[in-house]
Amino acid sequence: MTDHTISVDDAKVPATLSFSPVFNCAVHFIDRHIDEGRADKIAIREVGAPNSKGRDVTYAELLDGVNRAGNTLLSAGIEPGERALMMVKDCAEFFFTFWGAIKAGIIPVPLNTLLRTKDYVFNIENSEAAAVIYSPEFAAEVEPAIEKAAHKAKLNLRVDGEGDTLAARLGMASPDLSARPASADDDCFWLYSSGSTGNPKGVVHTHKDIPVTCQHYAVETLFFEESDIVYSAAKLFFAYGLGNAMNFPLWVGAQAVLFAGPPTPKAAHDIIESYKPTLFFGVPTLYAAQLRELESVQPDLSSLRLCISAGEALPPDLLHRWKEKTGLTILDGIGTTEILHIFISNRVDAIKPGASGKLVPGYEARIVDDNGKDVPDGEAGGLMIRGNSLLREYWRNPEKTAAALKDGWIVTGDTYERDAEGFFTCHGRSDDMLKVGGIWCSPVEIEQRLSEHPKVLEAAVVGRADDDDLIKPEAYVVLNNADDASDGLADELLNHCKDGLARYKYPRWINFVGDLPKTATGKIQRFRLRQD
Repeated sequence: MTDHTISVDDAKVPATLSFSPVFNCAVHFIDRHIDEGRADKIAIREVGAPNSKGRDVTYAELLDGVNRAGNTLLSAGIEPGERALMMVKDCAEFFFTFWGAIKAGIIPVPLNTLLRTKDYVFNIENSEAAAVIYSPEFAAEVEPAIEKAAHKAKLNLRVDGEGDTLAARLGMASPDLSARPASADDDCFWLYSSGSTGNPKGVVHTHKDIPVTCQHYAVETLFFEESDIVYSAAKLFFAYGLGNAMNFPLWVGAQAVLFAGPPTPKAAHDIIESYKPTLFFGVPTLYAAQLRELESVQPDLSSLRLCISAGEALPPDLLHRWKEKTGLTILDGIGTTEILHIFISNRVDAIKPGASGKLVPGYEARIVDDNGKDVPDGEAGGLMIRGNSLLREYWRNPEKTAAALKDGWIVTGDTYERDAEGFFTCHGRSDDMLKVGGIWCSPVEIEQRLSEHPKVLEAAVVGRADDDDLIKPEAYVVLNNADDASDGLADELLNHCKDGLARYKYPRWINFVGDLPKTATGKIQRFRLRQD
Protein backbone atom coordinates (compact mmCIF):
# COMPACT_ATOMS: atom_id res chain seq x y z
CA MET A 1 0.00 0.00 0.00
CA THR A 2 1.33 3.44 -0.96
CA ASP A 3 2.31 5.61 1.99
CA HIS A 4 1.03 9.20 1.86
CA THR A 5 1.44 10.09 5.51
CA ILE A 6 2.66 13.25 7.18
CA SER A 7 4.27 13.06 10.59
CA VAL A 8 3.87 16.11 12.79
CA ASP A 9 6.06 16.38 15.84
CA ASP A 10 3.88 18.60 18.01
CA ALA A 11 5.66 18.03 21.30
CA LYS A 12 6.82 21.62 21.07
CA VAL A 13 6.22 24.70 18.96
CA PRO A 14 7.25 25.03 16.26
CA ALA A 15 6.28 21.57 15.16
CA THR A 16 8.40 19.79 12.58
CA LEU A 17 6.95 18.15 9.51
CA SER A 18 8.26 15.00 7.88
CA PHE A 19 6.83 13.39 4.77
CA SER A 20 6.75 9.80 3.62
CA PRO A 21 8.84 8.96 0.52
CA VAL A 22 5.64 8.70 -1.52
CA PHE A 23 3.48 11.72 -0.83
CA ASN A 24 0.61 13.14 -2.87
CA CYS A 25 -0.82 15.90 -0.67
CA ALA A 26 -4.38 15.38 -1.96
CA VAL A 27 -4.59 12.20 0.09
CA HIS A 28 -3.99 14.08 3.33
CA PHE A 29 -6.21 17.03 2.50
CA ILE A 30 -9.11 15.03 1.00
CA ASP A 31 -9.10 11.24 1.51
CA ARG A 32 -8.04 11.01 5.16
CA HIS A 33 -11.15 12.82 6.44
CA ILE A 34 -13.30 9.79 5.68
CA ASP A 35 -11.04 7.48 7.70
CA GLU A 36 -11.11 10.03 10.54
CA GLY A 37 -14.91 10.02 10.71
CA ARG A 38 -15.83 13.27 8.93
CA ALA A 39 -17.77 11.78 6.02
CA ASP A 40 -21.04 13.47 7.04
CA LYS A 41 -19.50 16.70 8.31
CA ILE A 42 -20.08 19.79 6.15
CA ALA A 43 -16.80 20.85 4.56
CA ILE A 44 -18.09 23.64 2.32
CA ARG A 45 -21.03 26.01 2.67
CA GLU A 46 -21.77 27.98 -0.46
CA VAL A 47 -23.57 31.25 0.19
CA GLY A 48 -26.75 31.36 -1.87
CA ALA A 49 -28.27 34.30 -3.69
CA PRO A 50 -30.39 36.66 -1.54
CA ASN A 51 -33.43 34.86 -0.12
CA SER A 52 -32.19 31.46 -1.30
CA LYS A 53 -30.38 28.60 0.39
CA GLY A 54 -26.83 27.88 -0.66
CA ARG A 55 -25.32 24.44 -1.23
CA ASP A 56 -23.67 22.41 1.52
CA VAL A 57 -20.98 19.86 0.62
CA THR A 58 -19.94 17.16 3.07
CA TYR A 59 -16.45 15.69 3.28
CA ALA A 60 -17.77 12.50 1.62
CA GLU A 61 -19.24 14.55 -1.24
CA LEU A 62 -15.97 16.46 -1.48
CA LEU A 63 -14.00 13.24 -1.94
CA ASP A 64 -16.50 12.05 -4.55
CA GLY A 65 -16.25 15.34 -6.48
CA VAL A 66 -12.45 15.37 -6.32
CA ASN A 67 -12.19 11.80 -7.64
CA ARG A 68 -14.67 12.47 -10.44
CA ALA A 69 -12.86 15.68 -11.42
CA GLY A 70 -9.50 13.91 -11.56
CA ASN A 71 -10.97 11.16 -13.72
CA THR A 72 -12.64 13.76 -15.96
CA LEU A 73 -9.27 15.36 -16.69
CA LEU A 74 -7.54 12.03 -17.26
CA SER A 75 -10.29 10.76 -19.58
CA ALA A 76 -9.85 13.91 -21.71
CA GLY A 77 -6.27 12.90 -22.38
CA ILE A 78 -4.62 15.26 -19.90
CA GLU A 79 -1.28 13.74 -18.92
CA PRO A 80 0.31 13.88 -15.46
CA GLY A 81 2.56 16.92 -15.26
CA GLU A 82 0.47 18.93 -17.72
CA ARG A 83 -1.27 22.11 -16.61
CA ALA A 84 -4.99 22.73 -16.04
CA LEU A 85 -5.82 26.44 -15.89
CA MET A 86 -8.69 27.38 -13.59
CA MET A 87 -10.73 30.56 -13.98
CA VAL A 88 -13.25 29.35 -11.44
CA LYS A 89 -15.33 31.32 -8.95
CA ASP A 90 -15.36 30.49 -5.24
CA CYS A 91 -17.47 27.33 -5.22
CA ALA A 92 -17.19 23.60 -4.54
CA GLU A 93 -16.06 22.94 -8.11
CA PHE A 94 -12.92 24.92 -7.39
CA PHE A 95 -12.06 22.37 -4.68
CA PHE A 96 -13.04 19.45 -6.95
CA THR A 97 -10.88 20.65 -9.85
CA PHE A 98 -7.87 21.74 -7.82
CA TRP A 99 -7.56 18.61 -5.70
CA GLY A 100 -8.76 16.26 -8.45
CA ALA A 101 -5.96 17.49 -10.68
CA ILE A 102 -3.35 17.09 -7.91
CA LYS A 103 -4.56 13.61 -7.04
CA ALA A 104 -4.30 12.63 -10.73
CA GLY A 105 -0.80 14.10 -11.02
CA ILE A 106 -1.95 17.06 -13.13
CA ILE A 107 -0.84 20.60 -12.21
CA PRO A 108 -3.76 22.95 -11.37
CA VAL A 109 -3.14 26.65 -12.03
CA PRO A 110 -5.78 28.95 -10.47
CA LEU A 111 -5.93 32.31 -12.26
CA ASN A 112 -7.22 35.71 -11.26
CA THR A 113 -10.84 35.83 -12.44
CA LEU A 114 -10.67 39.62 -12.84
CA LEU A 115 -8.24 39.47 -15.76
CA ARG A 116 -8.93 40.37 -19.39
CA THR A 117 -8.67 38.39 -22.61
CA LYS A 118 -5.11 39.50 -23.40
CA ASP A 119 -3.99 38.33 -19.95
CA TYR A 120 -5.56 34.91 -20.40
CA VAL A 121 -3.94 34.57 -23.82
CA PHE A 122 -0.58 35.03 -22.12
CA ASN A 123 -1.43 32.50 -19.38
CA ILE A 124 -2.62 29.87 -21.86
CA GLU A 125 0.46 30.25 -24.04
CA ASN A 126 3.00 30.60 -21.24
CA SER A 127 1.74 27.55 -19.33
CA GLU A 128 1.07 25.49 -22.47
CA ALA A 129 -2.20 24.59 -20.79
CA ALA A 130 -3.63 21.17 -21.49
CA ALA A 131 -7.00 22.16 -19.99
CA VAL A 132 -8.90 25.39 -19.40
CA ILE A 133 -11.71 25.09 -16.86
CA TYR A 134 -13.80 28.23 -16.30
CA SER A 135 -17.00 29.44 -14.69
CA PRO A 136 -19.53 30.74 -17.26
CA GLU A 137 -19.48 34.13 -15.52
CA PHE A 138 -16.01 34.67 -17.01
CA ALA A 139 -16.73 33.32 -20.50
CA ALA A 140 -16.73 36.78 -22.12
CA GLU A 141 -13.01 37.15 -21.38
CA VAL A 142 -11.90 33.50 -21.36
CA GLU A 143 -13.47 32.20 -24.57
CA PRO A 144 -11.94 34.87 -26.85
CA ALA A 145 -8.59 34.08 -25.22
CA ILE A 146 -9.01 30.39 -26.05
CA GLU A 147 -9.63 31.35 -29.67
CA LYS A 148 -6.76 33.86 -29.91
CA ALA A 149 -4.08 31.83 -28.12
CA ALA A 150 -1.51 30.23 -30.41
CA HIS A 151 -1.38 27.25 -28.04
CA LYS A 152 -4.49 25.08 -28.08
CA ALA A 153 -5.57 23.13 -25.00
CA LYS A 154 -6.88 19.59 -25.22
CA LEU A 155 -9.91 20.46 -23.12
CA ASN A 156 -11.83 23.74 -22.78
CA LEU A 157 -14.76 23.33 -20.42
CA ARG A 158 -17.27 25.52 -18.65
CA VAL A 159 -17.96 24.56 -15.04
CA ASP A 160 -21.73 24.49 -15.43
CA GLY A 161 -24.60 25.64 -17.62
CA GLU A 162 -25.98 24.09 -20.82
CA GLY A 163 -24.28 21.46 -22.96
CA ASP A 164 -20.89 19.88 -22.34
CA THR A 165 -19.76 21.11 -18.92
CA LEU A 166 -17.61 19.98 -16.03
CA ALA A 167 -20.77 19.38 -14.00
CA ALA A 168 -22.15 17.08 -16.71
CA ARG A 169 -18.90 15.16 -17.02
CA LEU A 170 -18.58 14.75 -13.27
CA GLY A 171 -21.88 12.93 -13.28
CA MET A 172 -20.52 10.40 -15.78
CA ALA A 173 -17.02 10.01 -14.31
CA SER A 174 -15.89 7.24 -12.00
CA PRO A 175 -15.98 8.07 -8.27
CA ASP A 176 -12.84 5.98 -7.69
CA LEU A 177 -9.38 7.43 -8.19
CA SER A 178 -6.04 6.25 -6.86
CA ALA A 179 -3.57 9.01 -6.07
CA ARG A 180 -0.68 9.23 -8.49
CA PRO A 181 2.57 8.60 -6.60
CA ALA A 182 4.60 11.73 -5.96
CA SER A 183 7.18 13.02 -3.51
CA ALA A 184 6.99 16.02 -1.21
CA ASP A 185 9.39 17.89 -3.49
CA ASP A 186 7.58 17.17 -6.77
CA ASP A 187 5.70 19.93 -8.58
CA CYS A 188 2.12 20.16 -7.29
CA PHE A 189 0.44 23.39 -8.42
CA TRP A 190 1.20 26.82 -9.80
CA LEU A 191 0.09 30.33 -9.09
CA TYR A 192 0.89 33.35 -11.24
CA SER A 193 2.47 36.37 -9.62
CA SER A 194 0.44 39.57 -9.79
CA GLY A 195 2.77 41.05 -12.39
CA SER A 196 3.04 44.54 -10.93
CA THR A 197 5.61 45.22 -13.65
CA GLY A 198 5.80 43.27 -16.89
CA ASN A 199 4.17 39.91 -17.50
CA PRO A 200 3.22 37.73 -14.52
CA LYS A 201 5.49 34.83 -13.64
CA GLY A 202 4.44 31.22 -13.12
CA VAL A 203 5.25 30.36 -9.48
CA VAL A 204 5.88 26.63 -9.14
CA HIS A 205 5.00 25.07 -5.75
CA THR A 206 5.56 21.50 -4.57
CA HIS A 207 3.50 19.01 -2.58
CA LYS A 208 5.08 19.94 0.76
CA ASP A 209 4.36 23.68 0.49
CA ILE A 210 0.67 23.61 1.44
CA PRO A 211 1.18 21.44 4.55
CA VAL A 212 4.03 23.70 5.69
CA THR A 213 1.91 26.85 5.58
CA CYS A 214 -1.03 25.10 7.19
CA GLN A 215 0.96 23.78 10.14
CA HIS A 216 3.18 26.78 10.85
CA TYR A 217 0.71 29.59 10.22
CA ALA A 218 -2.81 28.17 10.55
CA VAL A 219 -2.18 25.85 13.49
CA GLU A 220 0.83 27.31 15.32
CA THR A 221 0.04 31.00 14.79
CA LEU A 222 -3.78 31.22 14.48
CA PHE A 223 -4.56 28.04 16.47
CA PHE A 224 -6.92 26.64 13.83
CA GLU A 225 -9.12 23.82 15.09
CA GLU A 226 -11.64 21.40 13.63
CA SER A 227 -14.47 23.39 15.22
CA ASP A 228 -13.58 26.56 13.30
CA ILE A 229 -15.73 28.00 10.54
CA VAL A 230 -13.79 30.15 8.07
CA TYR A 231 -14.94 32.98 5.84
CA SER A 232 -12.39 34.68 3.61
CA ALA A 233 -13.39 37.79 1.69
CA ALA A 234 -10.13 37.26 -0.22
CA LYS A 235 -10.83 34.91 -3.13
CA LEU A 236 -9.50 31.43 -3.76
CA PHE A 237 -7.66 32.32 -6.95
CA PHE A 238 -4.68 33.89 -5.20
CA ALA A 239 -2.36 32.63 -2.48
CA TYR A 240 -3.91 34.44 0.50
CA GLY A 241 -7.45 33.24 -0.23
CA LEU A 242 -6.32 29.77 -1.30
CA GLY A 243 -4.87 29.19 2.14
CA ASN A 244 -7.60 30.92 4.12
CA ALA A 245 -10.67 29.38 2.57
CA MET A 246 -9.47 25.99 1.37
CA ASN A 247 -6.12 24.69 2.59
CA PHE A 248 -6.39 25.68 6.25
CA PRO A 249 -9.90 24.30 6.84
CA LEU A 250 -9.03 21.04 5.06
CA TRP A 251 -5.84 20.66 7.11
CA VAL A 252 -7.76 20.47 10.40
CA GLY A 253 -11.14 19.21 9.16
CA ALA A 254 -12.94 22.53 9.64
CA GLN A 255 -15.61 24.22 7.53
CA ALA A 256 -15.25 26.85 4.80
CA VAL A 257 -17.88 29.41 3.80
CA LEU A 258 -17.60 30.38 0.12
CA PHE A 259 -19.12 33.45 -1.51
CA ALA A 260 -18.80 33.93 -5.27
CA GLY A 261 -19.80 37.59 -5.29
CA PRO A 262 -17.72 40.72 -4.76
CA PRO A 263 -16.36 41.30 -1.23
CA THR A 264 -18.51 44.26 -0.20
CA PRO A 265 -18.98 45.37 3.41
CA LYS A 266 -22.67 44.44 3.31
CA ALA A 267 -21.92 40.98 1.94
CA ALA A 268 -19.28 40.41 4.62
CA HIS A 269 -21.61 41.48 7.42
CA ASP A 270 -24.52 39.43 6.09
CA ILE A 271 -22.37 36.31 5.76
CA ILE A 272 -20.93 36.67 9.25
CA GLU A 273 -24.43 37.08 10.70
CA SER A 274 -25.89 34.14 8.77
CA TYR A 275 -23.08 31.58 8.71
CA LYS A 276 -21.39 32.35 12.05
CA PRO A 277 -17.73 32.03 11.06
CA THR A 278 -15.16 32.06 13.83
CA LEU A 279 -12.33 33.36 11.61
CA PHE A 280 -12.60 36.21 9.11
CA PHE A 281 -9.90 37.06 6.57
CA GLY A 282 -9.92 40.44 4.86
CA VAL A 283 -7.69 43.22 3.54
CA PRO A 284 -7.22 46.76 4.91
CA THR A 285 -9.42 48.32 2.22
CA LEU A 286 -12.35 46.10 3.16
CA TYR A 287 -11.93 46.68 6.90
CA ALA A 288 -11.95 50.45 6.25
CA ALA A 289 -15.12 50.14 4.17
CA GLN A 290 -16.75 47.96 6.83
CA LEU A 291 -16.02 50.59 9.47
CA ARG A 292 -17.75 53.15 7.32
CA GLU A 293 -20.83 50.92 7.05
CA LEU A 294 -20.76 50.18 10.78
CA GLU A 295 -21.61 53.84 11.36
CA SER A 296 -25.17 53.09 10.21
CA VAL A 297 -25.66 49.34 10.80
CA GLN A 298 -25.01 46.98 13.71
CA PRO A 299 -24.46 43.45 12.38
CA ASP A 300 -23.97 40.59 14.78
CA LEU A 301 -20.25 39.79 14.65
CA SER A 302 -20.22 37.85 17.91
CA SER A 303 -19.28 34.51 16.29
CA LEU A 304 -15.83 35.80 15.34
CA ARG A 305 -12.88 34.97 17.55
CA LEU A 306 -10.31 36.53 15.25
CA CYS A 307 -9.91 38.79 12.20
CA ILE A 308 -6.86 38.59 9.94
CA SER A 309 -5.49 41.10 7.44
CA ALA A 310 -2.86 40.93 4.70
CA GLY A 311 -2.25 42.28 1.22
CA GLU A 312 -1.13 45.74 2.34
CA ALA A 313 0.16 47.14 5.61
CA LEU A 314 -2.67 47.68 8.12
CA PRO A 315 -2.67 51.32 9.30
CA PRO A 316 -2.49 51.55 13.11
CA ASP A 317 -5.45 53.92 13.21
CA LEU A 318 -7.60 51.40 11.31
CA LEU A 319 -6.62 48.70 13.81
CA HIS A 320 -7.53 50.96 16.75
CA ARG A 321 -10.87 52.04 15.25
CA TRP A 322 -11.84 48.43 14.41
CA LYS A 323 -11.04 47.30 17.95
CA GLU A 324 -12.97 50.21 19.43
CA LYS A 325 -16.01 49.64 17.21
CA THR A 326 -16.22 45.84 17.26
CA GLY A 327 -14.13 44.70 20.22
CA LEU A 328 -12.28 42.40 17.83
CA THR A 329 -8.57 42.13 17.13
CA ILE A 330 -7.12 42.21 13.62
CA LEU A 331 -3.88 40.30 13.17
CA ASP A 332 -1.85 41.88 10.38
CA GLY A 333 0.75 39.89 8.49
CA ILE A 334 2.70 39.64 5.26
CA GLY A 335 2.74 36.80 2.76
CA THR A 336 3.67 36.42 -0.89
CA THR A 337 2.73 34.16 -3.78
CA GLU A 338 6.32 32.92 -3.85
CA ILE A 339 6.23 31.87 -0.16
CA LEU A 340 2.57 30.81 -0.55
CA HIS A 341 1.16 32.39 2.61
CA ILE A 342 1.93 34.53 5.65
CA PHE A 343 5.44 34.23 7.09
CA ILE A 344 5.47 37.28 9.41
CA SER A 345 2.42 37.92 11.57
CA ASN A 346 1.11 39.57 14.68
CA ARG A 347 -0.29 37.13 17.24
CA VAL A 348 -3.05 37.43 19.79
CA ASP A 349 -0.47 37.76 22.56
CA ALA A 350 1.99 39.85 20.53
CA ILE A 351 0.50 42.77 18.61
CA LYS A 352 2.31 45.93 17.59
CA PRO A 353 0.15 48.45 15.67
CA GLY A 354 1.81 49.40 12.40
CA ALA A 355 4.05 46.33 12.35
CA SER A 356 3.59 43.18 10.26
CA GLY A 357 4.43 41.19 13.38
CA LYS A 358 7.04 38.61 14.26
CA LEU A 359 8.29 35.61 12.31
CA VAL A 360 5.88 32.72 11.89
CA PRO A 361 7.38 29.46 13.23
CA GLY A 362 9.34 27.65 10.55
CA TYR A 363 10.68 30.80 8.85
CA GLU A 364 13.86 32.84 9.16
CA ALA A 365 14.49 36.43 8.06
CA ARG A 366 17.39 38.67 7.13
CA ILE A 367 17.34 42.42 6.48
CA VAL A 368 20.20 43.42 4.21
CA ASP A 369 21.70 46.50 2.61
CA ASP A 370 22.35 47.01 -1.11
CA ASN A 371 25.48 44.87 -0.83
CA GLY A 372 23.66 41.94 0.77
CA LYS A 373 25.10 42.58 4.22
CA ASP A 374 22.89 42.27 7.30
CA VAL A 375 21.89 45.58 8.87
CA PRO A 376 21.39 46.09 12.62
CA ASP A 377 17.97 46.25 14.26
CA GLY A 378 16.33 49.62 13.74
CA GLU A 379 17.72 50.10 10.23
CA ALA A 380 15.72 49.52 7.06
CA GLY A 381 16.85 47.17 4.33
CA GLY A 382 15.74 44.49 1.92
CA LEU A 383 13.81 41.60 3.43
CA MET A 384 14.97 38.05 2.72
CA ILE A 385 13.12 34.93 3.93
CA ARG A 386 14.02 31.26 4.30
CA GLY A 387 11.51 28.47 4.93
CA ASN A 388 10.07 25.26 3.52
CA SER A 389 7.23 26.74 1.43
CA LEU A 390 9.32 28.78 -1.01
CA LEU A 391 8.65 28.39 -4.72
CA ARG A 392 10.78 25.85 -6.53
CA GLU A 393 11.23 28.13 -9.53
CA TYR A 394 9.59 30.63 -11.83
CA TRP A 395 8.32 28.63 -14.79
CA ARG A 396 10.84 28.80 -17.65
CA ASN A 397 12.38 31.97 -16.24
CA PRO A 398 15.86 31.06 -14.97
CA GLU A 399 16.99 34.70 -14.79
CA LYS A 400 14.15 35.73 -12.47
CA THR A 401 14.58 32.53 -10.46
CA ALA A 402 18.28 33.20 -9.95
CA ALA A 403 17.58 36.81 -8.98
CA ALA A 404 14.93 35.81 -6.42
CA LEU A 405 16.51 32.71 -4.84
CA LYS A 406 19.89 33.13 -3.14
CA ASP A 407 21.36 30.09 -1.35
CA GLY A 408 17.98 28.98 0.00
CA TRP A 409 16.78 32.53 0.74
CA ILE A 410 14.23 34.47 -1.28
CA VAL A 411 14.58 38.19 -1.99
CA THR A 412 11.07 39.51 -1.30
CA GLY A 413 11.53 42.97 -2.81
CA ASP A 414 10.08 44.57 0.34
CA THR A 415 11.85 47.12 2.52
CA TYR A 416 11.59 46.31 6.25
CA GLU A 417 13.17 47.06 9.57
CA ARG A 418 13.24 44.84 12.67
CA ASP A 419 13.14 46.21 16.20
CA ALA A 420 14.82 44.81 19.31
CA GLU A 421 11.65 42.86 20.23
CA GLY A 422 11.59 41.04 16.90
CA PHE A 423 8.72 42.98 15.31
CA PHE A 424 9.07 43.68 11.58
CA THR A 425 7.75 46.95 10.12
CA CYS A 426 7.12 47.45 6.41
CA HIS A 427 8.38 50.51 4.57
CA GLY A 428 6.85 49.46 1.26
CA ARG A 429 8.22 47.80 -1.82
CA SER A 430 11.89 48.47 -2.33
CA ASP A 431 11.13 50.25 -5.60
CA ASP A 432 8.47 52.40 -3.86
CA MET A 433 10.92 53.98 -1.41
CA LEU A 434 11.49 57.71 -1.89
CA LYS A 435 14.68 59.67 -1.40
CA VAL A 436 13.58 63.12 -0.24
CA GLY A 437 16.26 65.68 0.46
CA GLY A 438 18.84 62.90 0.34
CA ILE A 439 17.03 60.89 3.02
CA TRP A 440 15.14 57.65 2.41
CA CYS A 441 11.42 58.02 3.09
CA SER A 442 8.75 55.31 3.39
CA PRO A 443 5.47 55.94 1.54
CA VAL A 444 3.73 53.65 4.05
CA GLU A 445 4.55 55.96 6.95
CA ILE A 446 2.98 58.96 5.17
CA GLU A 447 -0.04 56.89 4.13
CA GLN A 448 -0.61 55.77 7.70
CA ARG A 449 -0.45 59.35 8.95
CA LEU A 450 -3.02 60.46 6.35
CA SER A 451 -5.29 57.52 7.25
CA GLU A 452 -5.36 58.66 10.87
CA HIS A 453 -7.42 61.69 9.83
CA PRO A 454 -11.13 61.00 10.50
CA LYS A 455 -12.18 62.07 6.98
CA VAL A 456 -9.71 59.78 5.18
CA LEU A 457 -10.61 56.23 4.12
CA GLU A 458 -7.24 55.34 2.60
CA ALA A 459 -4.26 56.91 0.89
CA ALA A 460 -1.34 56.13 -1.40
CA VAL A 461 1.91 58.06 -1.69
CA VAL A 462 4.34 58.12 -4.62
CA GLY A 463 7.29 60.23 -5.69
CA ARG A 464 6.92 63.18 -8.06
CA ALA A 465 9.52 65.57 -9.42
CA ASP A 466 9.05 69.21 -8.46
CA ASP A 467 9.99 72.24 -10.54
CA ASP A 468 13.63 71.67 -9.67
CA ASP A 469 13.37 68.01 -10.75
CA LEU A 470 13.74 66.86 -7.15
CA ILE A 471 11.60 63.98 -5.87
CA LYS A 472 8.95 64.86 -3.30
CA PRO A 473 5.96 62.89 -1.88
CA GLU A 474 2.62 63.15 -3.68
CA ALA A 475 -0.54 61.79 -2.02
CA TYR A 476 -3.68 60.28 -3.54
CA VAL A 477 -6.46 60.29 -0.95
CA VAL A 478 -9.82 58.50 -0.85
CA LEU A 479 -12.26 60.16 1.54
CA ASN A 480 -15.01 58.57 3.59
CA ASN A 481 -17.31 61.15 2.02
CA ALA A 482 -16.28 62.40 -1.42
CA ASP A 483 -18.28 65.60 -0.88
CA ASP A 484 -15.72 66.67 1.74
CA ALA A 485 -13.05 67.22 -0.92
CA SER A 486 -11.88 70.85 -0.93
CA ASP A 487 -8.77 73.00 -0.92
CA GLY A 488 -9.46 73.64 2.74
CA LEU A 489 -9.36 69.92 3.56
CA ALA A 490 -6.17 69.51 1.54
CA ASP A 491 -4.55 72.20 3.68
CA GLU A 492 -5.88 70.49 6.80
CA LEU A 493 -4.36 67.17 5.75
CA LEU A 494 -1.09 68.89 4.94
CA ASN A 495 -0.89 70.35 8.44
CA HIS A 496 -1.96 66.99 9.89
CA CYS A 497 1.09 65.41 8.22
CA LYS A 498 3.46 68.18 9.22
CA ASP A 499 2.36 67.80 12.85
CA GLY A 500 3.00 64.06 12.97
CA LEU A 501 5.91 63.42 10.61
CA ALA A 502 9.46 64.57 10.12
CA ARG A 503 9.27 67.86 8.25
CA TYR A 504 10.68 66.59 4.95
CA LYS A 505 8.10 63.76 4.73
CA TYR A 506 4.91 65.78 4.27
CA PRO A 507 3.19 65.41 0.85
CA ARG A 508 3.72 68.40 -1.44
CA TRP A 509 0.63 67.57 -3.49
CA ILE A 510 -2.68 66.07 -2.31
CA ASN A 511 -5.12 64.64 -4.88
CA PHE A 512 -8.62 63.48 -3.95
CA VAL A 513 -9.64 60.36 -5.90
CA GLY A 514 -12.56 57.94 -5.90
CA ASP A 515 -10.42 54.82 -5.46
CA LEU A 516 -6.87 53.52 -5.65
CA PRO A 517 -5.48 51.03 -8.18
CA LYS A 518 -4.89 47.68 -6.49
CA THR A 519 -3.95 44.12 -7.24
CA ALA A 520 -6.45 41.34 -6.58
CA THR A 521 -4.83 40.86 -3.18
CA GLY A 522 -5.52 44.47 -2.21
CA LYS A 523 -1.97 45.76 -2.65
CA ILE A 524 -1.81 49.35 -3.86
CA GLN A 525 -0.25 49.59 -7.33
CA ARG A 526 1.75 52.73 -6.77
CA PHE A 527 3.46 52.37 -10.14
CA ARG A 528 0.12 53.11 -11.83
CA LEU A 529 -0.19 56.34 -9.88
CA ARG A 530 3.33 57.31 -10.88
CA GLN A 531 2.45 56.82 -14.53
CA ASP A 532 -0.67 58.99 -14.36
